Amino acid sequence: MPVQASPRRRALPALLAGVALVLCTGAALAQKTQLLVYTALETDQLKAYQEAFNKVQPDIELKWVRDSTGVITAKLLAEKANPQADVVMGVAASSLALLDKQGMLEPYRPLNFDAIMSQYKDKKNPPAWFGMNVWGATICFNTVEAAKRNIPKPETWKDLIKPAYKGQVVMPNPASSGTGFFDVTAWLSLFGDDNGKGGGWKYMDALHENIAQYTHSGSKPCNMAAAGEFVVGISFEYRANANKARGAPIDLVFPKEGLGWDLEAFAIHKGTKKLDAARKLADWASSKDAMIMYGKNFAITAQPGVAAPLPNIPKDYEARLVKMDFGWAAENRERILAEWTRRYNAKSEKR
Repeated sequence: MPVQASPRRRALPALLAGVALVLCTGAALAQKTQLLVYTALETDQLKAYQEAFNKVQPDIELKWVRDSTGVITAKLLAEKANPQADVVMGVAASSLALLDKQGMLEPYRPLNFDAIMSQYKDKKNPPAWFGMNVWGATICFNTVEAAKRNIPKPETWKDLIKPAYKGQVVMPNPASSGTGFFDVTAWLSLFGDDNGKGGGWKYMDALHENIAQYTHSGSKPCNMAAAGEFVVGISFEYRANANKARGAPIDLVFPKEGLGWDLEAFAIHKGTKKLDAARKLADWASSKDAMIMYGKNFAITAQPGVAAPLPNIPKDYEARLVKMDFGWAAENRERILAEWTRRYNAKSEKR
């Protein structure tokens, strides 16, 4: 008569198999590299970009630290002596130029660098950063609320300083928002700086009289205009198009004098212990597949001929962009923000 194994002995192989499975699963999970990515990308873009990257690099996990451009820039500068980020992605090129001047970026020439237009990438070899897409100034104009108040649709920046707009304009604070910062630098470029005495500052003095609030983020002014809280929200084209597509009663206005803009850009943080993974993310972020994704949100990508035409964006949009010097913006950032804060911060949104 065969000897029956005890229940305990019969369970042992299954137990060992279970332990082996757990160990294998743990090992597989442990093999994933986690990249800490500081970003100012819109929250509703992060998931799509992460999923697309993971289709080609499934073993690299992206952990996002997200805030407005100015906040992310200040955080990176504050952490200079003890850096935390591995990668900076979707942050203004003017901010990356500043970080580069501080010696905080790891130069790298990604696989697709040659396909990026020269005006949208660092000129050094190897480059410290490269552009992903342009984001530019757009006025969100609530047609319903404007009709109630008999407020005309603006065509120029200087229209916004007319009495009809008093208390009906919201715009981003340039100290926290990249959109706000490129608005200010564009006005200084268009109307004059002269260290706080030029026409750009006189324009902002007049505009300040009509401003209801300076918001923390670049999206919020358009959201407020879309909701009918104010007639005019100075924002950028992605948020304006997204709100209009959802049925908000807004028109998109692109002032005739010229549009402030910046690049959502990419850089590797110097000192990262995950350089190989960071370079793989850079290769993907500069690829045509990534550029096609950026083109679904923005009218101009750093690789030409990739973005499909977007609704509500004029065909000559790129020609309307003011001349932008990222080095100048980086060198003068502290001075400009100090002067702006001294003059106008009393109307800023409280955090």
